[in-house]
Amino acid sequence: MKIAVLDPASGIAGDMFIGALIDVGLDRAWLEQLPEALGLDGVGVRIADVQRSAVHCVKVDFDIPPQPHGRAVSEIHRLIDAVKIPEKVARMAHHAFESIASIEAAIHGVAPDELHLHEVGAVDAILDVIGSIWGVEQLGIDRIYNTRISLGDGTVKTAHGVLPVPAPATIRLLEGFNVRHGPPGSGELTTPTGAALVRVLSRGAPPHEYVPRRSGYGAGTRDIKGQLNALRIIVGESAAESHDHHHHHHEHVHTEHLHVLSADIDDMSPEELAGAADLLRAEGALDVVLLHTTMKKGRLGTRVEALVQTSDLARLEEKIFQQFTTIGVKTFDVVRSALQRESTLVRFDGRDIRVKVATLPDGTRRAKPEFDDLRRVAEETARPVAEIRAAVMNSLNGSEATASGVAGV
Repeated sequence: MKIAVLDPASGIAGDMFIGALIDVGLDRAWLEQLPEALGLDGVGVRIADVQRSAVHCVKVDFDIPPQPHGRAVSEIHRLIDAVKIPEKVARMAHHAFESIASIEAAIHGVAPDELHLHEVGAVDAILDVIGSIWGVEQLGIDRIYNTRISLGDGTVKTAHGVLPVPAPATIRLLEGFNVRHGPPGSGELTTPTGAALVRVLSRGAPPHEYVPRRSGYGAGTRDIKGQLNALRIIVGESAAESHDHHHHHHEHVHTEHLHVLSADIDDMSPEELAGAADLLRAEGALDVVLLHTTMKKGRLGTRVEALVQTSDLARLEEKIFQQFTTIGVKTFDVVRSALQRESTLVRFDGRDIRVKVATLPDGTRRAKPEFDDLRRVAEETARPVAEIRAAVMNSLNGSEATASGVAGV
């Protein structure tokens, strides 16, 4: 399997990413035609061979004519849908801009749909994001990993004034990744666009073993004394799937960075608690559980735990304060591994029963009929739930789920 390891020891930005891809064999002519392919008129592409700390690197610059105004993120999503790019590339580009928008919007306190990326920055970001993701696809790279990310130090001038490095959006985009501040005097090394690319493309730490085949360097803008200011990319082959017990054991397991909001309550009735938990679910919490706890002086209490996405964190924390009597909410960062799953319908006596089919890491499948549907059909047909469940499982076995895949349901 073809893998790539990003080495952002001197940070990561979109132009550094594309430069590194060119250095490991991405076609230069393809990149020169990219702005035209994306319908971005009058953009010049400069690809230069440069030295950073006496190492050969590729430097990519987009010369962008003055733009009339900032671009709303919704406009960028429309642009992605309007151009001819592979479906997988479009999906990941949407994901990158959704991540940037939801995080920038939370920082600036506006709705994600109303967020504008500034003039040149918007066109630059479109080229960087689509160029990097599509470039990875062009090179036939299956998986990307990264080593520790250097953030830089000092301050950065933005449209919103002078902000500390890393910029607020950069550090939020990198939640769940391994980062370090500095080195001293280096300025901004990792940009929000670079951070968004890591977030959508990288699976985290590289496998323990792989075989390097090629490596290349994408130059940063400055030649920093005492530090190789470039993003290195190492392209190689990883060992067979079965040996890769590392943290992404199989493509059937999806790993994502989420958050748990937790609060302890000792003065609400069970009905009120259940109602408030339902409201959190309706507001977008991925999961809400209520746990029995013992509080001080032996008082019985309830701990509410809500699993939420980064983009919903601030809003749902506020909802917990509104709906529950707590005066303190704790937040934990968690990593969730979820099995790939899909829904299917099975007919029983002319009635539809929904079934969730999950794919296990070894590729076997496991099916679970929706209990509400089983109960409804049991009532309508006056047959026991167990009999209906057995019939559903049998019909699945005949079609797609293997016998081992449905064991223990």
